[in-house]
Amino acid sequence: MNAEEFRKHGKEMVDFVADFWENIRERQPLPDVKPGYISSVVPIHPPAHPEEWRTIFGDLEDVVMKGNTYWHHPHFFAYFPTACSYPAIMADILSGGIAGIGFSWKSGPAMTELEMATLDWLVDVLALPEHFKNSHPGPGTGIIQNTASDATMIAIMAARARAVEALKNESNSLFSWMASTELGKTVKGILTKVRQNTIEEEDSGIICPYYHDPAVFEKLVAYCSDQAHSSVEKGAMLCGVKLRKLKTTLDPELKNYNVTKEVLEGAIKEDRARGLIPFILIATMGTTSSCSIDRLDSLGAICEREHIWLHVDAAYAGSFLACPEFRYMSKGMEFADSFNFNAHKALLVNFDCSPMWLKDGTTAAKYFNVDPVYLKHEHQAVASDYRHLQVALGRRFRALKIWFVMRKLGIAFLQTTLRRASSIKYFTPVYSL
Repeated sequence: MNAEEFRKHGKEMVDFVADFWENIRERQPLPDVKPGYISSVVPIHPPAHPEEWRTIFGDLEDVVMKGNTYWHHPHFFAYFPTACSYPAIMADILSGGIAGIGFSWKSGPAMTELEMATLDWLVDVLALPEHFKNSHPGPGTGIIQNTASDATMIAIMAARARAVEALKNESNSLFSWMASTELGKTVKGILTKVRQNTIEEEDSGIICPYYHDPAVFEKLVAYCSDQAHSSVEKGAMLCGVKLRKLKTTLDPELKNYNVTKEVLEGAIKEDRARGLIPFILIATMGTTSSCSIDRLDSLGAICEREHIWLHVDAAYAGSFLACPEFRYMSKGMEFADSFNFNAHKALLVNFDCSPMWLKDGTTAAKYFNVDPVYLKHEHQAVASDYRHLQVALGRRFRALKIWFVMRKLGIAFLQTTLRRASSIKYFTPVYSL
């Protein structure tokens, strides 16, 4: 396909997508297909020679459209809401067309700096603490992860690294009071094992990253609500740490289930008595299962006092902070070490786009720094390289979606959309138990 063919068929594809959105109500939200259906419409072997675009385009209906689940259909009520808009689709066209891989400032200056700027915009839109801004003189950092699952995992790994660093620094005040406790014995045992492993690794040439020493992981325990998203459990599992799900109770004011300060304090006391090391609390702001909201002010004060990382997973409800009347949810956000929300759930940005902020992104980047010579560049001492704050190396130009949506639709329109969504009553009771 050459440039002229791309122009012609690209316009046809735009028309196809526009027609889909205008007529989505005529489709079924769930397709009438069974697992393995694709084998009846797609050959086993790929074509040896080029096919005409008309043939490929003509197969879209049978192969793709008839077998797809339509999350934006007005009769689709499964999982959770997700968002999209024409400006966001336009951004994806440009992102795919540029085909950049912006893992560092050098590999994509515009990709990096537009992301920094739009994440600062969102700090203002959501009324988040100023210290989260990339432009703030402090170490705060905003970055777009692809999903909340990735953001949560990064938070767990950063908190884990901070705990490892504190444990290895025996003079650190974080653990100085533990000497005569059961936890103090645990820490001494860990340090003995670390020293022994270091000697063995030096002899064998095995590399053990200083901040990610598995000898320490055994006694670390993370906390979350029993309403937390499944990604929290998976994140803890992949990070090799224990996870305690804290029991929630009905909050009479919020009329929802959340973790109380008494439950958190009790868990910390109990686990430390068992020789475990609490290192992170993943608080929720609108869970998929029940829209549970944890009170950040009371839980955050405990985390600060006990040197426990506070991550706020606002994947579901975070977009609503754009409206002042919903900002009761973010009371206590100043305690958060990290925060994320999914713009692709309610902010009219299509999947994937999960902004994340860290109070101290500079230190977090240190924990994830792998810097071979072929990734170095002359500006890295003063420029941001987002590769240090994610699992993958490469990354897409996701900031375009936020930039296009914010500029074309405006904050007032987004607020109106959010308020309308929060006022809709999708279901009404048909019987009483």
